[in-house]
Amino acid sequence: MSAHASPEMPMAPSDKTPSAMPAPDRPLPWWREPMLWLVLGGPLAVVVAAIATAVIAVRGSDPVLSRSSEPLGSDTPAVQARNHAATPRPER
Repeated sequence: MSAHASPEMPMAPSDKTPSAMPAPDRPLPWWREPMLWLVLGGPLAVVVAAIATAVIAVRGSDPVLSRSSEPLGSDTPAVQARNHAATPRPER
């Protein structure tokens, strides 16, 4: 005897196939549609990550230095000595 139901034997209620299930009376609300969250989930995650990155960048920014970037007076002799050592000797 085969595992398939014969036309003479009625099917039990638990043997219904998905195509035999009745259609829902009302459609699901928009927020309960799984495809909606698959489509909107990626862009929403990017927006949240961008806002978090902006907050981290603003809160952790480096302060602006008010002094100039000229070498200090104590470095001047060392710089002059380096430059003097690097210049070639004039030929006599």
